[in-house]
Amino acid sequence: MDLDATDLRLLDLLQTDASMSNLELAERAHTSPATALRRVRRLVDEGVIERRVALLNPQRFGAGLTALVEVTLDRQGAEHLDAFEQRAVAEMAVQQCWRVSPGPDFVLVVNSADMAAYHALVQRLFTQDANVRNVKAYFSVKRAKFDPRLDLAALSGPSGSPGP
Repeated sequence: MDLDATDLRLLDLLQTDASMSNLELAERAHTSPATALRRVRRLVDEGVIERRVALLNPQRFGAGLTALVEVTLDRQGAEHLDAFEQRAVAEMAVQQCWRVSPGPDFVLVVNSADMAAYHALVQRLFTQDANVRNVKAYFSVKRAKFDPRLDLAALSGPSGSPGP
């Protein structure tokens, strides 16, 4: 998909604050409201914008317990990887699920209310699965940075147009 400078400006602005009105978005992107609306709809329709969400501050909810969890399976056939992945993504406590290589088969980002809730997740997702060989969890003691934005400037080619 070809993205021009206006598309990139709109995307950058929406990554920072997707709650702004179309009028405000157009003004900040230096384009007309009709152009901004049409382009954003196209970016949504073409899957460039997956969804618009509110990012909640975990501190306001007692922070809970965040863990980065490596999971290695005994059998790595496609059906076994797919089965574990389906179970992992079905868990609300699993915020992110990544298949990785080399090393473990999966890396999960898990957020649970406390250690008891994490332990319940461990029982459901890891202990009861005979195919889970190894689980290694790293518990967060401080969130130094969380920023889901893509660096559009770095992803663009040298002329400012999108890379390959």
